[in-house]
Amino acid sequence: QVQLVESGGGLVQAGDSLRLSCVASGDTFRNSAAGWFRQAPGKEREFVAAISWSGRSRYYSDSVRGRFTISRDNDKNTMYLQMDVTTPEDTARYYCTTATTQWVTSKWDFWGQGTQVTVSS
Repeated sequence: QVQLVESGGGLVQAGDSLRLSCVASGDTFRNSAAGWFRQAPGKEREFVAAISWSGRSRYYSDSVRGRFTISRDNDKNTMYLQMDVTTPEDTARYYCTTATTQWVTSKWDFWGQGTQVTVSS
């Protein structure tokens, strides 16, 4: 079982930047694909970004591409989401997730509890 703990959420103004972190327990993180999802009130959870085990392959949703950057540091068992040029539409609870595969697929196996991001206009 992998435990994931997100941090870095908070209240920011539109246009500001924020960096989320996700720390994974155990020793499997470096061989696992990882990703970020988000869920706004009254909406379904949606994909934000994902990264392969090595960091060489990265994927983004259309709504965040060019503004958000996903990265990872396998030596620290940590994944990041750099959020730039935020908008009120980015307001949501952000969840970290990892897979048991090295490459990104649609299957995610472990989830964190999430961190709240609120962007005011």
